[in-house]
Amino acid sequence: MEEQWNIQLYKTLQGETPVNDFILSLELKAQAKVRNSINLLKSFGISVGSSHIKKLTGTQLWELRILGADSIRILYIAITGKTFLLLHGFKKKKDKTPSKEIRIAAERLDEFRSRG
Repeated sequence: MEEQWNIQLYKTLQGETPVNDFILSLELKAQAKVRNSINLLKSFGISVGSSHIKKLTGTQLWELRILGADSIRILYIAITGKTFLLLHGFKKKKDKTPSKEIRIAAERLDEFRSRG
């Protein structure tokens, strides 16, 4: 079996993990769905399939798609060493991913990279 991917949560300079906080804010059923989707990403990496992931046009970001009563999205990027960095999570209410949500993830990515 192929080696699994690593999942890393973005951590603020203050030590907070916004994606984890977002997941914990969800109902238990939704939390379980998110964790299952993250486990799929760990197991299958970039081969997980287009029903679960989507590249956000014009950005370096990818979207982990968790479907159900709430359309939940986790924005992430692949970094070195078979690692996914989860940057931002939100409930999607419209067809198009809001630019505000993309901006939050992009700012976190810039800040993460600036730390080296």
